[in-house]
Amino acid sequence: MTRKAKRTVGMKRAAAAKRIMEESSGNVFADLGLPHPEQELLKAKLTLQIYGLIKQRGITQTEAGKILGIKQPHVSALMRNRSGVFSVERLMEFLTALGQDVQITVRPTRKSHGEVSVVA
Repeated sequence: MTRKAKRTVGMKRAAAAKRIMEESSGNVFADLGLPHPEQELLKAKLTLQIYGLIKQRGITQTEAGKILGIKQPHVSALMRNRSGVFSVERLMEFLTALGQDVQITVRPTRKSHGEVSVVA
């Protein structure tokens, strides 16, 4: 293949990639069209906090399981951001078991629809 042909192929690939990319809404779960995307994003953020606390403490998954009151395989799932089996409430309980305060603030929004966020 000539240099010019390679360049043309490369330009076509770049143009094709640009056409299929879309700007994110900020919620990958909504972008993928999954049900309850706001709840799934909240669970992912809470799970990330739990992950960080376990890593920060340098404890094993078995030790974390004892603290959280769950078995090691469930801790493993959390550490891989697989929070699907746990409710938001349960994830908040895990955070309090790890010595964190969890505060829920409800206030009016200026938008047509409110949002949920995690501030750490």
